Amino acid sequence: MFTMMNLVQPSTLDEAYEILIKSKNNTILGGCGFLRMGSKKIATGIELSKLNLNYIREEGGFVEIGAYATLRDLETSTVLNKYFNGAVAAAVADLIGVQFRSIVTAGASVFSKYGFSDPLTALLALDCEVELFKGGRMPLKEFLARPYEKDILVRIFLKADARKAVYKNFRNASCDYSILNVSVSRLGDDFRIVVGARPTTARIAEKASAFISGKGLESSKDGSLIAEAARLAQEELNFGTNMRGTAEYRKQLCGVLVERAVKEVLECR
Repeated sequence: MFTMMNLVQPSTLDEAYEILIKSKNNTILGGCGFLRMGSKKIATGIELSKLNLNYIREEGGFVEIGAYATLRDLETSTVLNKYFNGAVAAAVADLIGVQFRSIVTAGASVFSKYGFSDPLTALLALDCEVELFKGGRMPLKEFLARPYEKDILVRIFLKADARKAVYKNFRNASCDYSILNVSVSRLGDDFRIVVGARPTTARIAEKASAFISGKGLESSKDGSLIAEAARLAQEELNFGTNMRGTAEYRKQLCGVLVERAVKEVLECR
């Protein structure tokens, strides 16, 4: 349960940021779907619904996602889902329920860097950038590696290219959090393998991705290359234990899901 002393709805990003940095206990609110699960004292909650950030549009060669677009918007957007074989929609389609997905925002899901996040894994597999109010625009990979600092995530950018993508996960129940999730994308002969819910934040399996890139897998019948990429992903990433699974269990799942995802992305047209 959380407690909140004040609630404000600023009309500009400048105003929102000024309020945010006034106190370490001031917090941006992004739907509060996960906030309710913890215990936190908030001095001032900053709600961004008046800033017109609830959109998904195609502009300048990118699919631009406003921070206040919901996970349900990601799931149903015809603009977004004409790209990447619907991998982003697949990553959110089983999250809790439609009511939940209709309040949780894309910006909060990315900015919080949740280890259990499904959409973060799918986004990291794409050519994705984020724009912060003070920090500016940067690749999602760079943002995830940065230490936490007070800022406002304003927009998410996905390069609207011909990249094909697949999202996979394994859960104890259809609406539960992922025990492990995997997204694999390819643009031509360049592959990117991402593993999340390890249970830490999603990460690119760099060695595995480099290994299968440039190998001509699309025309190859040699399944041993895909199996080796899955093994490399298992070895280069670290896995942890929590109530949903052990580190060793996650490591074994990683090999299976990566192999399946690579094979499936090769079939994407």
